[in-house]
Amino acid sequence: MAQIVKRNARAILLDGDELILIKRTKPGREPYWVSVGGGIEDEDPTIEDALHREVFEELGGMLERAELIHLITDELEGGGVGVQHIFAARLASMDLSARTGTEFSKPERGGYEVVRVPFTAEAVRGLNLMPPELSEFISANADAIVSVLDTPIRKV
Repeated sequence: MAQIVKRNARAILLDGDELILIKRTKPGREPYWVSVGGGIEDEDPTIEDALHREVFEELGGMLERAELIHLITDELEGGGVGVQHIFAARLASMDLSARTGTEFSKPERGGYEVVRVPFTAEAVRGLNLMPPELSEFISANADAIVSVLDTPIRKV
């Protein structure tokens, strides 16, 4: 079994009936879109805690709810496996002036524009969303993703 050497926590992040994404622009490359999220750090107590930290860093945002719904695994060029933990999540609040991610102070990394798109299979298919597996998953499961977030949490 290949060793997991990299983990990310990413959100299919909904605000009402819109999907919040980040449009990446880099010199010499076509624009592409990514979900909010990033690498899990040693200081993160859990994968979900990493997601909450990333949402705050990238959006100045807080989540109302997050549910792990999918995994994407990749063979990495340097060896080993990367795992992206994909959460369905609802945004509680966002304040872009509170963003703290280091990427925003490095112009050489390109642009990070927060965008909203309708949360429909058609809208998602029309984007160059990375990784392509995420676009396929969302397109095939948009109604189910909303259902997960709309199902009441039962207290045990």
